[in-house]
Amino acid sequence: MSINVLDGNRFAEMILLGANHLSANSKYVDALNVFPVPDGDTGTNMNLSMSSGAKEVRNNTQGHIGKVGTALSKGLLMGARGNSGVILSQLFRGFARNIEQKSEINGKDFAAALEAGVETAYKAVMKPVEGTILTVAKDSAKKAVQVAKKQSDLIVIMEEVVKEAKASLNRTPDLLPVLKEVGVVDSGGQGLVFVYEGFLAQLKGESLPENPIAQVKMEELVSAEHHKSVQSHIQTEDIEFGYCTEFMVKLDSEKHPFSEETFRQDLSQHGDSLLVIADETLVKVHIHAEHPGEVLSYGQQYGSLVNMKIENMREQHTAIVGDHHSEAPAPVAKKEKAEYGIVTVSMGSGIAELFRSIGAHAVIEGGQTMNPSTEDIVSAIKQVNAKKVIVLPNNKNIIMAAEQAAEVADEEVIVIPSKTVPQGMSAMLAFNPSAELADNKEAMTEALSHVKTGQITFAVRDTSIDGLSIEKDDFMGIFDGKIVVKDKDKVKAAQELLTAMIDEDAEILTILKGEDATQDEVAALTEFIESKFPDIEIETHNGEQPLYAFIFAIE
Repeated sequence: MSINVLDGNRFAEMILLGANHLSANSKYVDALNVFPVPDGDTGTNMNLSMSSGAKEVRNNTQGHIGKVGTALSKGLLMGARGNSGVILSQLFRGFARNIEQKSEINGKDFAAALEAGVETAYKAVMKPVEGTILTVAKDSAKKAVQVAKKQSDLIVIMEEVVKEAKASLNRTPDLLPVLKEVGVVDSGGQGLVFVYEGFLAQLKGESLPENPIAQVKMEELVSAEHHKSVQSHIQTEDIEFGYCTEFMVKLDSEKHPFSEETFRQDLSQHGDSLLVIADETLVKVHIHAEHPGEVLSYGQQYGSLVNMKIENMREQHTAIVGDHHSEAPAPVAKKEKAEYGIVTVSMGSGIAELFRSIGAHAVIEGGQTMNPSTEDIVSAIKQVNAKKVIVLPNNKNIIMAAEQAAEVADEEVIVIPSKTVPQGMSAMLAFNPSAELADNKEAMTEALSHVKTGQITFAVRDTSIDGLSIEKDDFMGIFDGKIVVKDKDKVKAAQELLTAMIDEDAEILTILKGEDATQDEVAALTEFIESKFPDIEIETHNGEQPLYAFIFAIE
């Protein structure tokens, strides 16, 4: 059997099988993370991102491969989580743009689209690192182009793509020394291999081992719980546009000439979260509006309405947050936008409250084990209702999703690349509400370098890294991203870490107590610091963060 032409329906099946295969193996991908900390989430992030893309494809499957690609790109973009998820979304964003005008593609088209995806992904990363998912994508796309020059069968091309992707994956430890030191391949690259294996299996008509029922249920629970935590920071009465409105228009050019730009511009005046996807005969619309009837009436000018769906988001919100009032609140007047809004990400109720106390307008719960998606961050940006918005990710794995959210948000948004909670707090204190956005960006970014971050957590597996032999359940001290100490005793590990962090310039130590630490342990640390470093001023807060018994900030 050979396949020389790929249409939208078959490509949709490839996507769904690729997503399922990644989902079934996401825990394995998580286990490949280099650091043995309990927040290895590359597989989780890629799985949730790809699942979002697959869901959009499932709802928009059709014969036109360009439209299926557009649906995949849209779903991935809004569902992207963490660096791995964002890069995955960019790979298929470039792929989709390359084929968007095509109803079907051949082998050369497929190879060119893979290469276009790689180009888009590399551009999206400020400092691309070889030995990662980027390298695996690049090498396999290059192989596809080479094979497609002589071979038209998509099965053969995809076989070579998978073969080269695996070979490239096996070479990642040679390009990234830390992978070789720990003895693993790149986790993001492995996730991409699983996706490509799913593509190939569909083309060949083969099945792949998977565990969809357990995985889907787990994903639903995780997604629902995270969704609830995000929604809990929004008051029902603050929802400005209360109805999620979706519909499609079968265009009638005789009834009204259609311009996508004019159509989108006119609809934007009726609400927010607007998404318009159009081809020659059909327009799909998603918008949050206060008066959905007006939106539908406008759309009807261009043709007949199909697949209409209107949901009361105020009712949905009260159900999510546990408010059982039977009556939906009355529509509220549109609030005037504030000059500035600050969105920050935190883990732990105590840290969230601390951020609010120093000026954060919206706090997204997330970080180590659940990176917020692009859509979560966009929602928070809208929630603060400000002309200029500053986003503090406070985690290196959230920065790319935040930057992607800034690109798609309607507001003027900047991202301060804070990698830790202490950095985020330092940046917050440098914020000047009277300054211009560019000046605040400069000052807040500069403030990141004025604080040192330390973390105490536990090892989830045996490993050897940075010259340390670490056993499962050891407590590890991480200093600005590098594991510097380990000990069987939590307090001793914390004491060694603080000794490594504190120098003659240190003035203030802030201790954020996690949910796994006790007051006696805090007291022991305080006594240790006061006796060894008597000139250091100590501040202690109950951060309630999970997984990290202590977070230290030294200024």
